[in-house]
Amino acid sequence: MSKVLVVYCSMSGNTKAAAEAIAEGAQSAGAELVVKSGLEAQTDDLLNCGALALGSYDAFSYMGGGLKDFLDRVYYPTQGKVTDKPYAAFLTHGGGGKAIASIEGVAKSFKLKKVADSVLVKGRPDDKAVAELRALGAKLAQAAG
Repeated sequence: MSKVLVVYCSMSGNTKAAAEAIAEGAQSAGAELVVKSGLEAQTDDLLNCGALALGSYDAFSYMGGGLKDFLDRVYYPTQGKVTDKPYAAFLTHGGGGKAIASIEGVAKSFKLKKVADSVLVKGRPDDKAVAELRALGAKLAQAAG
């Protein structure tokens, strides 16, 4: 069975709702799920997944601190061990959405392989956004397989 890791940081609950929609999509596609906040996720979570989703809110046009904390902590212990691991990014924002570039940029530093377009959600995920996020989860499940 494929394992998908969803790591996110959320302050208002919008990004958590987006992460849950991705998890639903991946699970409905047959993947085993690990969903954790950036402050909870550990090196082994990244090493033991087949694909991952990285998500945040837009914090002054940069990813939120919880996701950055995770990426900072796991970078050196995973160097060379996660090259070409499938990933996708998602972001909730209030109008700018520029923070997605910070997530994608750090993912490139890890040498992760982007397998789907990033999903940007303005505010709380509505029905259309939930459908996009679930589809993203299904793509990650397929890539993890």
